[in-house]
Amino acid sequence: MSRSPRSYSTSDLSRKSGDIIAEALRHPVIITQRNKPRLVLLTIEDYQRLLTRSARRTAGTIETMSDELFSEFGNAVETYADDRETPHRPS
Repeated sequence: MSRSPRSYSTSDLSRKSGDIIAEALRHPVIITQRNKPRLVLLTIEDYQRLLTRSARRTAGTIETMSDELFSEFGNAVETYADDRETPHRPS
């Protein structure tokens, strides 16, 4: 089960940096400034994993879409439109 990251203020970080860093080695920690989240401390492995994931994400447009994907997209839109036009009877 995933839990919410624990938050510490910048003052806490100044006073208890060793404890907070030790916690950040186990799971990400949020650092707040003036009660607003400003930073996240996380392991280099977690950071590199995030970079790898973001590098794999790509965006495109209809113009750059492959013909096969464009066809699949068109079929999905038509199916959706047909489903919306067909009256559904309550069971």
